[in-house]
Amino acid sequence: MHSLLRFTLDLFSDLPAPQVAPKPTAPPAKRARKAPRAPLVPPASLLPGGFDANGPLAPMDKAQAAPNLVANLVGPQQPVQSLRQAIAPAPFSHPLANRELRLAHAIVGYRFERAKRRTIGFMVGPDGLVVRAPNWTPIYEVEAALQTKADWIMRKLAETRERQTRREDARIVWADGVRLPYLGQSIAVVLDPSHSFKGVGAVLDAADGDMSAADSAGTLRVALPKHATPEQIRDAVQAWLMRQARANFIQRLDHFAPLLGVKWQRMGLSNAGTRWGSAKSDGSIRLNWRLIHFRQPVIDYVVAHELSHLRVMDHSPRFWDTVSTVVPDYATLRGQLKDDSIPKW
Repeated sequence: MHSLLRFTLDLFSDLPAPQVAPKPTAPPAKRARKAPRAPLVPPASLLPGGFDANGPLAPMDKAQAAPNLVANLVGPQQPVQSLRQAIAPAPFSHPLANRELRLAHAIVGYRFERAKRRTIGFMVGPDGLVVRAPNWTPIYEVEAALQTKADWIMRKLAETRERQTRREDARIVWADGVRLPYLGQSIAVVLDPSHSFKGVGAVLDAADGDMSAADSAGTLRVALPKHATPEQIRDAVQAWLMRQARANFIQRLDHFAPLLGVKWQRMGLSNAGTRWGSAKSDGSIRLNWRLIHFRQPVIDYVVAHELSHLRVMDHSPRFWDTVSTVVPDYATLRGQLKDDSIPKW
């Protein structure tokens, strides 16, 4: 038994070991090429001799097709805006601003002051916005009040800026031949080195001898050499205008005082930037000499206004009733006084 088993083992031990064939390796697949991108083809309506769903289109030349193609691909062009214009609101800033707040579409820098008062007050002047508040009022209440009045504040700031722009445009460049308004009319300044006239400093030669006509203009001859400096011309013209203003104002004061039943004692010329006149209970009147640039009815309104204060020292309805007794259209004239631009000296 053991012999037979041994023979069997010996018999199979001489056979060669079976060989396992290696798995065939597939060749690497070639990378498929991307299909070429189709060229950008404009709509048929933009090409010469194109077609649409209804058939062939009318031929179009190249000059006509090119703009249409650009407009179709790019779209309507929008106005170019800088980044600052796109995100920054328009600023309004007082030169002495110590606080800043956004109101409506603008950043407003305003002058903030504490004062002995019971309410919050706002004032928009040539320099910008001034806010006065009681000592005990917290800032958040001040800012809330500003937001409540935002529309009014922004309107006044815009009006003030526009008025200042008009005044800058009306600034006088002092030279031979410069023109300026006088009693609502335009007069030309001409240098006269020979001083061929009687009078001090300057003389007005009225057009056609009549300065009352609405369309008339005169020539102001000034006794200065042709090489006079701008400052010399300005000073000579201002001196003449102030003399005319004084004579004009006194004549109108004497005219309106008896009509109002008052007496004025002294009249002085003012050089204030924004105030046209003032009156005191002792009969003292001050009038801005620059009023001489305006038409006579506007001057008359200011004169009557200040004389009326000698009867009523406030702006109550009784005061305006007093003014209307001598200047019935005072409201219209008052508006012209605010709207008209005068030269900036």
